[in-house]
Amino acid sequence: MWLGPARKRPFNPNRFHFNFRWFWDYAGGLMTDWGVHEIDIALYAMNADAPKSVMASGGKLAYPDDPAETPDTLQAVFEYEGFNMLWEHATGIDIGPYNRREGIAFIGNNGTLVLDRQGYDVLEEKQSVNYNEEGKSMMRLIEPVMRPEGVQYIDLHTENFVKAIRTQNAGILKTPIVSGSVAAINAHMGNVAFKTGEKVYWDPAQSKFSSKAANKLITPDYQNGWKLPGY
Repeated sequence: MWLGPARKRPFNPNRFHFNFRWFWDYAGGLMTDWGVHEIDIALYAMNADAPKSVMASGGKLAYPDDPAETPDTLQAVFEYEGFNMLWEHATGIDIGPYNRREGIAFIGNNGTLVLDRQGYDVLEEKQSVNYNEEGKSMMRLIEPVMRPEGVQYIDLHTENFVKAIRTQNAGILKTPIVSGSVAAINAHMGNVAFKTGEKVYWDPAQSKFSSKAANKLITPDYQNGWKLPGY
């Protein structure tokens, strides 16, 4: 029952519990593991759902001899209408850009908004206005924004979710339920691009890729008597 529709194999503790996410039979590595948490916020903020195209590059570069299957290093570029999203992960690395373990950076002309589960910071761009003997004079493009102290963001989401359940009112959710599925689908698209080695283009009208190889990866191979549920 734990294997579900994945192919049958003898019990292996390395494929069980936490490590299951590093095997294609059960999951999609860090692209889907963390992707649903980060991409969810990015697309919700940008009011986007499906990308126009995706390309990805990576592999087992840091730990080539370990028994995992999914890439420990991956970069994926998602093209949307009006902006691009760059995904990057490196398994086993707990310090990343902006001195964070994980997070998102919204990079704009006048500043960059960096956020994670602990809060956010605004990093301002500065514009040179003149030079003099004392050095470069700088002009602010945005007003500085201070991070609120003592705010537990996950607790606020939890309270909001519980309140929506108790009142049976999904309309009060700060983040709509559909955003979860949108994030998951986009994360899987990153893995599709990686597996095919192609820049794949998405047709939202037909819910298909431009690539035959990519389209074959939309539906998993159901085994052990399991079938894709019908609606």
